Amino acid sequence: MPDFVTYCRNVFIPVTNICRNRCGYCGFRREPDDKDAHLMPVEEIIPLLENGIKAGCTEALFTFGEYAEEVVEYRKWLKELGYSTTVEYVAELCKIAIEIGLLPHTNAGILDNSQLKVLKPLNASLGLMLETTAKLDAHDDAHYNCAGKDPAVRLAALKAAGKLKIPFTTGILVGIGETVDDRIDSLQAITAIHERYGHIQEVIIQNFMPKPGTPMSHRKPPTKQEMVQAVSLARDILPDDVAVQVAPNLIDPYLLIQSGASDLGGISPTTVDWINPEAQWPSVSRLQNMVKSVQLRERLPIYPQYIEKGWCGSSVKELVETLADEDGYRKT
Repeated sequence: MPDFVTYCRNVFIPVTNICRNRCGYCGFRREPDDKDAHLMPVEEIIPLLENGIKAGCTEALFTFGEYAEEVVEYRKWLKELGYSTTVEYVAELCKIAIEIGLLPHTNAGILDNSQLKVLKPLNASLGLMLETTAKLDAHDDAHYNCAGKDPAVRLAALKAAGKLKIPFTTGILVGIGETVDDRIDSLQAITAIHERYGHIQEVIIQNFMPKPGTPMSHRKPPTKQEMVQAVSLARDILPDDVAVQVAPNLIDPYLLIQSGASDLGGISPTTVDWINPEAQWPSVSRLQNMVKSVQLRERLPIYPQYIEKGWCGSSVKELVETLADEDGYRKT
């Protein structure tokens, strides 16, 4: 058992739920004519960021559909806000978050080199789930009709972030049709990239959760035994300096801490998990009860070793120094 496990308090901002991909498990994506489709304006986002500060959060998690600009209606919405690309808009949101006192962490899907360069100085870290190296793009598969879920494309994006020395979060999704060998291959691929570039701070081992109304709603989630095995494999395969993260609102974290997990990701005291809205975040006190005698330690969205390396984005460096203690964790 580890001496402690880490977590981060965040504000979850679902900038838009328009996406070019049509993942079979996703309950977040919406068609532009859906009543719940949105592109959040600044006026809606600022109060959420301010409430996060009041609740003690340090991270502004910006999540949105991949290359929503490929959807005609979305481009019109974006133009009405005065922007031509989502990355341009999110860069402005990152600046606002920093001014308010939160460290941005952006999950944007696939980004090219120029887009990574735009977001690097404005973020404490960035993220992209690999999900799997398996090709799950046949009809009725998880990634059917999903241009952005080609494993080669996602691995290339991880490498591009590494070349730019961006502290990075990635992960695998367990139970979407991949095999155990696929999980091993995915973890080995992540390991190879980290060994070359040294930028992957954490790998999420996330369990698939079926969502009503999706093509994969009938599929069963992975069992606890499968998740224990996946976490154990991750800890065995990944380098020691890469944290293994699990989601405490989706599965019993104590069981997986015993198997090698060392981080519980972001929890939000003010916003829901927009990807899994049915799964409520635990409070910090509840989280401590869940992990029993294991100590909790709050961190920032950039891990201590990357603060020490000086890999902070230039626009967040001062805020990181303000929020971090002498060990690089959240100052208390």
